Amino acid sequence: MQTELTQPGPLLDPHGRLAQVGWSRRPLLDCNLEQARFYALRPLQRFRLKRWDYYAVFTPHRFFSATIADLGYAGNVFVYTLDFASGELHEEGVVVPLGRGIQLERNCATGEASFVSPKVSLRFEAGPLERRVSVDWPGFHAGRGIRAEIVLACPPEHESMNVVIPIGERRFYDNTKINCLPAQGILAYGDVREELRPETCLGSLDWGRGVWEYRSYWNWASASGYLPAPDGRTFGLNLGCGFGDMRMATENCVIVQGRLHKLGAVRFDYAAGNTMLPWRFTDDEGRLDLTFTPFKDRTARTNLGIIFSQVHQMFGRYRGRVVLDDGQPLEVRDLIGFAEEHHARW
Repeated sequence: MQTELTQPGPLLDPHGRLAQVGWSRRPLLDCNLEQARFYALRPLQRFRLKRWDYYAVFTPHRFFSATIADLGYAGNVFVYTLDFASGELHEEGVVVPLGRGIQLERNCATGEASFVSPKVSLRFEAGPLERRVSVDWPGFHAGRGIRAEIVLACPPEHESMNVVIPIGERRFYDNTKINCLPAQGILAYGDVREELRPETCLGSLDWGRGVWEYRSYWNWASASGYLPAPDGRTFGLNLGCGFGDMRMATENCVIVQGRLHKLGAVRFDYAAGNTMLPWRFTDDEGRLDLTFTPFKDRTARTNLGIIFSQVHQMFGRYRGRVVLDDGQPLEVRDLIGFAEEHHARW
């Protein structure tokens, strides 16, 4: 019961309903959020609209992430980085009332997202062949500072995981996940300056637009890396559950050398009260059996009264077996990635 979309068109019809429901290998639909006309009839519904661009980069030594989000009531701009060897994790964010000053692009394939203030500057640019991530935060970590100028190669043939699904009767989720984008540039954190090379560093994007329930919950797992030698191809995974009606589309897949291999429903088996214990991911078709062993818990909590968010994002290593669309089995060993549990009132 997985419906693959192949034709471009609008996201919403003239009545503000989803024009198509399903998944695709590329962003196909024009995100015409202005057609959600019930906002004009019920003014507070505009606060249910959530938009975000979340970029992440895996290097041999660290994880780096930068986000620009407009959550309706407020904007949220945040950056964090994790040193794999030492376990040092630092995160800082800016809450922006009503999202003032936040710019987010209409569609995933092209455009610019930005937030610029006297203290921090984030700019994301999407073009036909590459994406650029620019971050300058001099006061990050008590003046240690963090700066990034990163180019992510994204050729037209590189496939992505795109889903358009309803959430209840009147809400929806339009999402693009792109894994395993070769990264080049610099990442400077305090006195540590790392030069990113495309043969060792990979980036990813989580691009989300939707109208959500006030109380929301989801699980998400992602990784971008390389298969063990002598294979060496890029290998990524994206798994998710807990949000929306997934009878016509899940976001579950693995990505090998830019080619997407679609999966159906996937089970997240983990101890909700102790997320540092190993997680297991399996499906009913026998194509996925992965164990995820965490080594770091990033717990991020935001409580602004009507807005509440708590995420346990576990960093760890994946090991196990997947079967591709052509029946080829692949062994996964020591693939660094993350898995998360997220509760929100937003």
